[in-house]
Amino acid sequence: MNTRLARRDKALRELPLYFMLIPAVFLVAVYSYGSMLGVVIAFEKFVPARGFFGKQQWVGFLNFKTLFSMPNIWQIIRNTVVLALSKMIGHIVVPVVFALLLNEVRNNATKRIFQTLVYLPNFLSWIILAGILIEILSPSEGFVNILLSKIGIKPIFFLGNAKVFPATMVVTDIWKGFGFGTIIYLAALTSIDPGLYESAMIDGANRWQQTWHITLTGISSTIVLMTVLSLANILNGGFDQIYNMYSPVVYSTGDILDTFVYRLGIEQAQYSLSTAAGLFKSAVSMIFIVASYYLADKYAGYRVF
Repeated sequence: MNTRLARRDKALRELPLYFMLIPAVFLVAVYSYGSMLGVVIAFEKFVPARGFFGKQQWVGFLNFKTLFSMPNIWQIIRNTVVLALSKMIGHIVVPVVFALLLNEVRNNATKRIFQTLVYLPNFLSWIILAGILIEILSPSEGFVNILLSKIGIKPIFFLGNAKVFPATMVVTDIWKGFGFGTIIYLAALTSIDPGLYESAMIDGANRWQQTWHITLTGISSTIVLMTVLSLANILNGGFDQIYNMYSPVVYSTGDILDTFVYRLGIEQAQYSLSTAAGLFKSAVSMIFIVASYYLADKYAGYRVF
């Protein structure tokens, strides 16, 4: 009886929290799950004039066959994977290195200043940053190319050269987002027992040996967790960033699945093909999400439930 009353009292105390969840659940149900009804378009010859619930011609997997027979589809998939993997590696290595360097700063005020400065770009949208970067990276009047010309290097067309464009996207994306990862790793560093460093110093370990054997070992589980969870983004090349900064000149190396789907669906009104491409991306991403959570549970002890 006491257990039953305790559970009832707990449920009554938590009832306001459940009410607070209702708007979020509603939004997720409408925009995340309700929109999944549109997946059926990938298997139809969709004609907008007939309406979504109108009688459409069922074509099965014909749209997928058409999609994968397009001459540039595999190049687009390759671009997506290369950009996504490069960004994933950068978003792991750069925050870890910067967190280690920032952890060595003894002045708390200086540390907070640097931490704030690297975190600020994370709050800016790619629409704002794209406008800034287009001006900064301009081959004629951009600040970067002016500096390069001062040291005798010819101007580089960062956003108009197909060979340079992918690297530009990777570097700018890491610059925008590594501040968030730095905070995560700084938080992980605080959990390391200071006594381990004192013991290592007594044993004669230098600063590099302490970093390698204590610091990196102490945050290794966090690094593994962040790595495996990022696998779900294997086909997320970054639509906001690339759409606001690319052009037809760099399609050969800069066009990704998201921008390809946008052009097919919005610009060319090929709704069935664009839905098929989006469904393909979602299916592959789902596989990697399941794999990432399995690996996170196995190697980092992270579980959703």
